[in-house]
Amino acid sequence: MLRNMANSLLTHETIVTTLPKAKELRRVVEPLITLGKKPSLANRRLAFDRTRDRDVVVKLFDELGPRFAARNGGYVRVLKYGFRKGDNAPLALIELVDKAAEAAE
Repeated sequence: MLRNMANSLLTHETIVTTLPKAKELRRVVEPLITLGKKPSLANRRLAFDRTRDRDVVVKLFDELGPRFAARNGGYVRVLKYGFRKGDNAPLALIELVDKAAEAAE
């Protein structure tokens, strides 16, 4: 489940999920982005081993790695998003930090 959520987050750069899942997803995605900052064959293979999606690995190393090169961590933002209608579960919006800066330009 976390692999699919990580792939969705890296592809779309923002997703809505429950708050506990978002907090756990942050622990999966941040090391992947750190791998993307150092483009080597070994890091690409590690990223592919964790994501199992070639398109996500390409985006991770070609777009996201250079975008976050100057940042030392904290690539993901988790915002509370209210409560789900059916079971009142707390929702969260999880997004990549520099996504908002690009949209503002």
